[in-house]
Amino acid sequence: MSPSVIQFAYTTCSLGTVLVARSETGVCAISLGDSALQLIADLNGQFPDHQIVESIDDVRSELQRVADFIEEPSGPLDIKLDLNGSDFQKRVWTALADSTPGQTLTYRQLAQQLGDRSASRAVGTACGQNRIAIAIPCHRVVRSDGKDSGYRWGIERKRELLHRERSLAHNDLGLQYD
Repeated sequence: MSPSVIQFAYTTCSLGTVLVARSETGVCAISLGDSALQLIADLNGQFPDHQIVESIDDVRSELQRVADFIEEPSGPLDIKLDLNGSDFQKRVWTALADSTPGQTLTYRQLAQQLGDRSASRAVGTACGQNRIAIAIPCHRVVRSDGKDSGYRWGIERKRELLHRERSLAHNDLGLQYD
């Protein structure tokens, strides 16, 4: 039996390099970083049983939507996702995808939203295992003291993503945001 194929493409954006990968089902990875070579190596490590193929033509549409969304994160990111995880992880990721742009929530608040106040650590683990940056916005999750916590793609990118979301939200209300 031959391995499943994952197609990918990458481009540069104001946050560095963005890589988008898709399976037959939908986008299975969106990664941010400083080096395309590192992002490709990470993709191969995440999907060791798959054939990883660069395919700009097949991933162009999703890549363009993601790159545009990074620059101006307004409205929903309309791409089909391939969520590969446990049922709990999928619940966490779905709740994050439904969260309000520019607003943060703590791991505990997200666990409470899911009906299990004691699941804060499990929520943190699900965030850490999220392969789909931007579309599954783990950058919106902060520590219980309100401070930024780690972010797979870099804390500075997390801060910038939140800043952009907040700026657009405030501009939609006619407010100024610094």
